Amino acid sequence: MPIDKTKNNKKIALVMLSIMLCAGIVGFATNVFAQNESDSGVNTTTLVENGNPVVHNTTGFDTIIKGTENWKEGEYDISVKTFIQNIGRSTGIYKMIHKKTAEEIEAEKLAEEAKEAAAKVDPFAGKQVPGWQYVLMIAIGFLIVYLGAAKGFEPLLLIPIGFGTILVNIPGAGMGNAPDGMLHIIYSAGVGNEFFPMLIFMGIGAMTDFGPLIANPKMALLGGAAQLGVFFTMFGVALMNFIPGVDYTIVQAAAISIIGGADGPTSIYVSGKLAPELMAVIAVAAYSYMALVPMIQPPIMKALTTKKERLIHMDQLREVSKTERVLFPLMLLVLTILLLPPAAPLIGMLAFGNFVKNCGVVERLSKTMENEMMNIVSILLSLGVGSQMTPEKIINANSIGIIILGLVAFSVATAGGILMAKLMNLFLPNGKKINPLIGSAGVSAVPMAARVSMKVGQECDPTNFLLMNAMGPNVSGVIGTAIAAGVFIATYAR
Repeated sequence: MPIDKTKNNKKIALVMLSIMLCAGIVGFATNVFAQNESDSGVNTTTLVENGNPVVHNTTGFDTIIKGTENWKEGEYDISVKTFIQNIGRSTGIYKMIHKKTAEEIEAEKLAEEAKEAAAKVDPFAGKQVPGWQYVLMIAIGFLIVYLGAAKGFEPLLLIPIGFGTILVNIPGAGMGNAPDGMLHIIYSAGVGNEFFPMLIFMGIGAMTDFGPLIANPKMALLGGAAQLGVFFTMFGVALMNFIPGVDYTIVQAAAISIIGGADGPTSIYVSGKLAPELMAVIAVAAYSYMALVPMIQPPIMKALTTKKERLIHMDQLREVSKTERVLFPLMLLVLTILLLPPAAPLIGMLAFGNFVKNCGVVERLSKTMENEMMNIVSILLSLGVGSQMTPEKIINANSIGIIILGLVAFSVATAGGILMAKLMNLFLPNGKKINPLIGSAGVSAVPMAARVSMKVGQECDPTNFLLMNAMGPNVSGVIGTAIAAGVFIATYAR
């Protein structure tokens, strides 16, 4: 059979372009996040601020990012060496063989005390806003309810979020007031900590079928590519600091970035660990974009694919045995314990729920997790998220920046999965091509993103059923976002 040299040349060129792009991103990131002027290779000037000499860059990318030279006075400098060291020290293997020193124990104690103190600080407490802003937020609440009830955009999320928004903004009602307001109690009991997110992940595990991923493991690449939105947002958060009135730290950047995974529980969990002061607006942004998947994704999917690509039919997946289904969550948990314990709370609850579902001996527990418990926690969590939609928290530069960045992150994540599918198709034989539409399901919104992939595909061909193939990248996206969260926590949590 003759070799198609033109096709091979295209593949080689695309691979080289990808390598160059990755190198460019690494180089850009190194400069953007450089904190140490002596290592950045740029000219500097010395100014006096508050009576102290401060060194500032005069050239290079460091001049673009206002304020980054003061990110925790260099404590959170990004370098490959430090990153690898932090990840290595966070592994279960290291913790099992390493004996803590007195200094490390004391440092952990101080970090925990600082975290508790930060969680108690409400930067919006006592802030007065004009009455018209409450009216605006109530109108937004009714709009959210309309989108859920009339337009069918994830009503299980949007309707309680919308009502939470309306109720908390009613003047004189006091439903969000501490300590006795109902919505305040809901938020404090489970949203403002990791309780509700853990229960949600347990329910997701009980509802999730990992069979499509087990049957076609290469779909994990699509879920991994969708995490591009998470890491891309790190650059976006840094660049936002150039805007007057916007001021984020590197740990806040990490917490904001998780919005790109379209995973509300993970966003709440990470913000609680890294930036509790931003948890409210991060939760609102993450859940809003989760719910708006059917509105946001289709235009991006259609713009990045051709009609010929959208018409691709994929083979039915092989049957996955019960043994494989039972062992998968256990192996996933073991790998997390050994390699990335900071992600263990999320992946552990996911594995627990999935094991209960597949082991077949505790059907009552499985049904409770995926039905009664999931419904109750979803109502409470959504009401709690809506209760944070108050004008002093939403109508300000930092919060609006987070909402904008969340949309950008989610869009990049969608595009990343689609482009990875197109790249994989260059190396797959005819008849085994991937429909790029399923790449958009690499975000963590399960199963709505997979349903959107199938819906867009059936607009071109009603007989094209992509749901099960799309579930592979969809469930891998859940795991991928949890891993990204673990990496951020391992790198920046103090």
